[in-house]
Amino acid sequence: MGVVKHVVCAMSGGVDSSVSALLLKRRGYNVTGVFMKNWDSLDEKGVCTTEQDCEDAYKVCRRLDIPFHQVSYVKEYWHEVFSNLLKEYQRGRTPNPDIICNKYIKFKHFYQYALDSLGADAMATGHYARTSLEDEDVFHQRHVPPPQTLFRDRFEIRNPVRLFQGADRIKDQTFFLSQVSQDALRRTIFPLAGLTKDFVKKMAAEAGFDHVLKKKESMGICFIGERNFEDFILQYLEPKPGNFVSIETGKAMGTHKGWFTFTLGQRARIGGQRDAWFVVDKDITTSDVYVAPTTNHPALLRDTLRTDRFHWIAEEPPAELVRTKMMECRFRFQHQMPLTPCTVTLNQDGSVWVMTAQPLRALTPGQFAVLYKGDECLGSGKIMSLGPSEFTLQQGRQRLAAQALVRNTAAAAATPPDTPANQNTTAPTLSDTPANQNTTAPTQMDPPPQNSTTQMDPHTQDSTTQTDPLTRTSSTQTQTDPLTRTSSSQTQTSTPGEGERKGTD
Repeated sequence: MGVVKHVVCAMSGGVDSSVSALLLKRRGYNVTGVFMKNWDSLDEKGVCTTEQDCEDAYKVCRRLDIPFHQVSYVKEYWHEVFSNLLKEYQRGRTPNPDIICNKYIKFKHFYQYALDSLGADAMATGHYARTSLEDEDVFHQRHVPPPQTLFRDRFEIRNPVRLFQGADRIKDQTFFLSQVSQDALRRTIFPLAGLTKDFVKKMAAEAGFDHVLKKKESMGICFIGERNFEDFILQYLEPKPGNFVSIETGKAMGTHKGWFTFTLGQRARIGGQRDAWFVVDKDITTSDVYVAPTTNHPALLRDTLRTDRFHWIAEEPPAELVRTKMMECRFRFQHQMPLTPCTVTLNQDGSVWVMTAQPLRALTPGQFAVLYKGDECLGSGKIMSLGPSEFTLQQGRQRLAAQALVRNTAAAAATPPDTPANQNTTAPTLSDTPANQNTTAPTQMDPPPQNSTTQMDPHTQDSTTQTDPLTRTSSTQTQTDPLTRTSSSQTQTSTPGEGERKGTD
């Protein structure tokens, strides 16, 4: 009979971690339950929820007859998670502390504590996720240092562990594990990989874990819990008052205590406003928070984003992306949002551009863009910048249309409507008149006759002009003498003065 493997199970005092410890015990492992304390402040009601969670975890371990330990990472959580959270809010971003907490606390410090201090062969958590390893394979993994460059040596043979969605797609938590290191993933068991939440609750009831079944599922900040966010964050950041500004009119709608108390897409409660307004942008230089009057306003819709250096679960980009620099996959930036088809472009610095098939509401800097290929979670990158919103694009198209209209109007005004563009409209001058033509203009001292006739003598080329006193039209008749080959032309002008020289009345 082989040596019984030692597994350390992270206990939170909730139903998922409790059933995970139960399953490990039933599989015959030597299980140790460990509760992590990462926050030591009282909540707004003066109740220390951490102490109650620790007590609930201890009751489960006592019922399962397994050792129980408690470890504190208050200092590590403050420096590596919470301080980062505050800095991100000050930069105008909206961080995701749950992803960062898993990366640095649970799958780094706790993982090292389980293996190095407690001598465990593997660790386990209550996440709804699975890997490409069977449970027994976890115990045969060895430490493999991560690559130091973006692309691995092509001669190096690696067999990375893959991260896949759990059987319960609604509760799937690969989103929160998208920054976990390959080394920690190799030595981690997810007992709930093939179970649904309903079945887990049924197992907890059968095992007598009634005290954890009654607890409300945690939805707040990782290890801090549910709180009034504005009041909580203002305990750590100085207020930065500013205005709510309409994105459509530029009009100030009200005031706020700080841009960091809002995230994109959030409803802004503006005093004196009956209708709902929603945050669409923030300007940390002026402290203005831009708002729009509808929840799906075009200013909230975007289809392009760029991340920082992307964290690939397998430690390197997929071969398809490396080869072509582009790849089709699926994307989400919130835990339970539907996966959206997208195109990913790999940049030289390891960051990626993500362009979604359809504009999405409230893409938010500071959140994580998590990519999936099939049911495999490829990894994630923090959103650093966004493409233009649909509202910005609409404004741009309207400006271009207006500029084109102005140009067309100006061009039409510069060209007389009845004159072809290539016709010479300059009035005739002396230089335009043949040298042998009589060009003497009538003057006030020598008024032209009101009824005169010009006839060209083919021999003398003398001419007279005939004018109709009623229509003031002139007629010039030119006939060609077949002997002398002299010619005359016939011209009729409907507008007095057009193409003729005006006299002084």
